[in-house]
Amino acid sequence: MTAEIIDGKAFAAKVRARVTEEVARVRASGITPGLAVILVGEDPASAVYVRNKGKQTVEVGMESFEHKLPADTPEAEVLAVIARLNADPAVHGILCQLPLPGHIDADKVLAAIDPAKDVDGFHISNVGLLATGQKAMVPCTPLGCLMMLRDHHGSLSGMNAVVIGRSNIVGKPMAQLLLGDSCTVTIAHSRTRDLPEVVRRADIVVAAVGRAEMVTGDWIKPGATVIDVGINRIDAGLKEDGTPRTRLVGDCDFDSCAAVAGAITPVPGGVGPMTIACLLANTLTACCRANGLPEPAGLTA
Repeated sequence: MTAEIIDGKAFAAKVRARVTEEVARVRASGITPGLAVILVGEDPASAVYVRNKGKQTVEVGMESFEHKLPADTPEAEVLAVIARLNADPAVHGILCQLPLPGHIDADKVLAAIDPAKDVDGFHISNVGLLATGQKAMVPCTPLGCLMMLRDHHGSLSGMNAVVIGRSNIVGKPMAQLLLGDSCTVTIAHSRTRDLPEVVRRADIVVAAVGRAEMVTGDWIKPGATVIDVGINRIDAGLKEDGTPRTRLVGDCDFDSCAAVAGAITPVPGGVGPMTIACLLANTLTACCRANGLPEPAGLTA
């Protein structure tokens, strides 16, 4: 058996095309969805990510507002920017790029964002709404995983799902979303007894633990669907000039898992591209909710 590869890049392109159509519909009513991104400092990876977000925001027809602040910006000033964006009717989504410099309390900053504009889904109000099955802004990465699972399986009702990892950003919200689609859900983690045996019972495995190639093919039930959220950079020997070479891998050992699974997401090119696509979808959803417009079907949880 060789697993079907779930192509996140192609699926994300479909999601962005759908968002573009829906943005055109919203703009026809005289409203343009707007996404504001705050970047504090010069972290190179964050800068690239913010640039990509801005580019894709404009490509789908939305307004992009970028606020780049020096690394030594006082916390109070960051909070003041958020307060202005909360009050700005042209801004429907606010995202503060993490990590923040050490002198800024990330929890305080995230709590300052209006929950209705919290397109990252990290505000405690959205966490509570998701946990109680109410309408929430949902974190982008788990939402992307859910969209791919629904696309592959149709209904997830009654399936056994194991989420490896209990982070607030992926593991916990992923479990809530799978519960919402009527899966039987186990959250596993580093302290789980006989983790391979727990994973082996799953029809759906979501690996989000942050350990390179931890999950191997002998953990996977034949025919299961494997969603690999991990992005780990590992040593891959030396280049011809003697400098170190690295490569990206997931939390799953791809070859051994793909030999057993029914379907699997690769790394790179699986879950990663879905994150920005879902950020755009969330911004569109927030805009529709703010203006009493119908929400786009298939782009929310």
